[in-house]
Amino acid sequence: MNICVIGTGYVGLVSGTCFSETGNNVICVDVDEKKVSRLSSGEIVIYEPGLETLFHRNLEQGRLNFTTSLEYGIQNADIIFLALPTPPGKDGQADLQYVLDVSEKLSKLIDSYKVIVNKSTVPVGTADKVHRILEKNLDPSLFDVVSNPEFLREGVAVNDFMKPDRVVVGTSSAKAKKLMKRLYDPFVRQGNPIYFMDVRSSELTKYASNSYLATRISFMNEIANLCEKLGADVDMVRKGMGSDSRIGKRFLFPGIGFGGSCFPKDVQALEFIADENVYDFKILKSVLNVNNRQKVILYDKLVSHFGDDLDGKKIAVWGLAFKPNTDDIREAPALYIIDKLLEHKCDVTVFDPEAMENVKSIYGDRLTYAHNMYEAAENGDALLIMTEWQVFRTPDFNQLKEKMNNKVIFDGRNLFDLELMKEQGFYYSSIGRKLIQ
Repeated sequence: MNICVIGTGYVGLVSGTCFSETGNNVICVDVDEKKVSRLSSGEIVIYEPGLETLFHRNLEQGRLNFTTSLEYGIQNADIIFLALPTPPGKDGQADLQYVLDVSEKLSKLIDSYKVIVNKSTVPVGTADKVHRILEKNLDPSLFDVVSNPEFLREGVAVNDFMKPDRVVVGTSSAKAKKLMKRLYDPFVRQGNPIYFMDVRSSELTKYASNSYLATRISFMNEIANLCEKLGADVDMVRKGMGSDSRIGKRFLFPGIGFGGSCFPKDVQALEFIADENVYDFKILKSVLNVNNRQKVILYDKLVSHFGDDLDGKKIAVWGLAFKPNTDDIREAPALYIIDKLLEHKCDVTVFDPEAMENVKSIYGDRLTYAHNMYEAAENGDALLIMTEWQVFRTPDFNQLKEKMNNKVIFDGRNLFDLELMKEQGFYYSSIGRKLIQ
């Protein structure tokens, strides 16, 4: 099949590459000339494990191509995917300007039947808006608008795309359904379902899924904070809860809040949708409030240990990305902590295996950027662990003792065993567990 993917961000690039891997001819369109040039020359612009092999194979075999020409991209396409950014506004509403602008352009370029697919996370009713724009210049027989939300987890996105738990497609058109089924059949050969439903239910499914998972995270962070006050161990509570088949084990790990491009944006957007429809979605408001507080909980712990005056304290930060195996720092809790540390005149040194350049583009020379995790800890008064990269899980504690001014660790990801930290002689404060001092 011939596919056009408009937008080469995280979703667009992964989707386009994976579609080409199953033998489709894919043209990815982007307005950024430098980005298109880099991609065309074989340079991947995001970090995602497993993507590089597929990207280079399909680029070399001519199934994956990049262009700045929208007209060229859609010329022979059977299906056109809109994988465009929908950033949140100040009120939490998803900004649809890119989706609607491209729809306007498509309405003037399409001259044969196409399926237009919203791959971006968009509010309920967006497909209707796109349809109205297209039909201003096009006969309705020339297009169908479909909702096809993505459920990719950064760090394992290639596996998620190639072997999805489910595929959700919103359409009332038999013709579009047939094309979408043909496109996705190679990805669900093991029997996982393709759910066909009405467009509005499909659009809401993405928001409902991410908001529910975010709710689980905030709930466990509340339990963790209560554990610290009661002298309970959140790891034991989590295991006891997770063994219940009605609950399950996933998304019960406490920490310093959720970040990234999906959960914060989607929860805010669903809250806005509820408010717009005069529904007080109290659980979502609480989820966001808990998450905002949790992002800076390590700063509160820092103040509790050192006192209010942090001026001149040398703080090491391990982990900048919002989660491991990505360079994505959107809504990363580490940035919220860094802002607080800089505000209180701390000397901050950071290290992350992949996200350093992205952070440098924001903070410039206000931070010190270490070449490795031990260099970051040198002369540190305290170490803050913000992302659970594997490399941080088994450090050389003797080397840390030699390099740090104080044997003080605030662990936002509960990486270390409490007895081990006691044996090593560290002041060790984690989330929802006993303080070691």
